[in-house]
Amino acid sequence: MARIAIIGSGVIGTGWVARLLVNGHQVKAWDPSEGFGKKLKKDIDSLWPILKKTGKLNDELKFNLKICDTLGDACKDANLIQESAPEDIDIKMSVHHDIEEKSPTDALIVSSSSGLLPTNLQEGLKYPERFAVGHPFNPVYILPLVEIVGGKQTSQSTIECLRDFYKSIKMHPLIVRNEIEGYLSDRLQEAQWREILHLVNDDVATTRELDEAIIYGPGLRWAIMGTCLTFHLAGGETGMRHMLEQFGPALELPWTKLKAPELTNNLIEKMVSGTSEQAGEKSVKELEKLRDECLIEILQALKKFNVGAGRNIKS
Repeated sequence: MARIAIIGSGVIGTGWVARLLVNGHQVKAWDPSEGFGKKLKKDIDSLWPILKKTGKLNDELKFNLKICDTLGDACKDANLIQESAPEDIDIKMSVHHDIEEKSPTDALIVSSSSGLLPTNLQEGLKYPERFAVGHPFNPVYILPLVEIVGGKQTSQSTIECLRDFYKSIKMHPLIVRNEIEGYLSDRLQEAQWREILHLVNDDVATTRELDEAIIYGPGLRWAIMGTCLTFHLAGGETGMRHMLEQFGPALELPWTKLKAPELTNNLIEKMVSGTSEQAGEKSVKELEKLRDECLIEILQALKKFNVGAGRNIKS
């Protein structure tokens, strides 16, 4: 059993705690905010009914969480520290130095960063070879993907240890072989997000219409086989080659705008009013619960056919 420290108890940090507890690990948590421990335990209690739907779950596992008064107490005997501080390079680097000072010299330090380069984040560390990025996806306690990104000084053994550890907690570790800002998944999501902002900004479509364009079409296919394999099927019997021959010329047409539009107050209001109208009377907490319930059902359906993220579900 690994000794895990979670530094930062926001949405991502809480998600890590939940996933680790479910998988039987002892977890120490620390956050600089006042009263974080009480809130964290309350959040875990709130998530527990959802977590039970991921597989057989012993309620006593919740008691494997220890709330720490200091960062040093959380890190002093940990062999893996997962940092989930705000996405600010100065804050993260400062936290990493504090973690390194207060943790065993062989402990792995991992950042939940969603786009910062690990080479920059590990700068100035005494043991940069044991640092890497482990980028999860919200909700961490359900979605299995975690992108592992090493910096120039990260050792191969660190990458391999993280890969094996994340697999042990029923995640799908995706090793990003070439260090790049935003890694892989967020770069794909960001490209779509920029196009959404243009379409709303130009009054082509509302946020609801654009979400429906994904929910009722490609989104259902993406959960099974992603984008590339989906397009492979679009080519018929000869697959991707025919697809590119037939539809490739369309790529030269100016269908999309990759550069994001200026985020004006008018555009912000369109996005806010559109999503508020979509949410209706449901609070964020209610929408999160709905999302989690639906994700569990989708994963269970995928598990039945042993495809996609269904392969990560417990028996």
